[in-house]
Amino acid sequence: MGPVISAILMAAGLSLRMGNDKLMLAYKGKTMLQHAVDLLSVLPVEEKIIVTTQKRLESIDVPNDIETIINDDPEAGQSGSIRLGLSAATGDWYLFLTADQPGLNPSDLKQLIDHTKHIDKGIIYPVINGNPNTPSLFSAHFREELLALTGDTGGRLVRERHPEVCVEITPDNGENYFDIDCADDYAGRAQ
Repeated sequence: MGPVISAILMAAGLSLRMGNDKLMLAYKGKTMLQHAVDLLSVLPVEEKIIVTTQKRLESIDVPNDIETIINDDPEAGQSGSIRLGLSAATGDWYLFLTADQPGLNPSDLKQLIDHTKHIDKGIIYPVINGNPNTPSLFSAHFREELLALTGDTGGRLVRERHPEVCVEITPDNGENYFDIDCADDYAGRAQ
């Protein structure tokens, strides 16, 4: 049996660069947030957690096997969602997903998840065109450092502190890893 993986979908951000709630925008017949929830629901992991706002939760269908955590203070930044997600996570590894990558599919993430079987301690992430990308996997060894993050800081800070344990993966389908951060990104993708 392999390591236990806790997948945490962080979906409480304010979408400030977009100007409106980008996670509620339509993408190929569903909201981007619903795409992310649907992806989370089929991942081959032991724990599935979503951190979101009450308003967003009311607009999506969340399967019973996904634990829902409400972030009442999204203004606190990404670190607040990390802390909330980790409060429910009990795995050996934490897979942090964002809800603004609607092109990802289960096989993309399986390629990352499979690497947890070969290392005990590390940080695993995709590299697209030479640049680190998300989603990222952190072994439980980094739990306290992740919990200590503040403000709108994500796991990148922890990754940069520990280059010696980073495992960079070049995905088979790097084109699936696009994210939608602003109106131009959204306009450039099929809706």
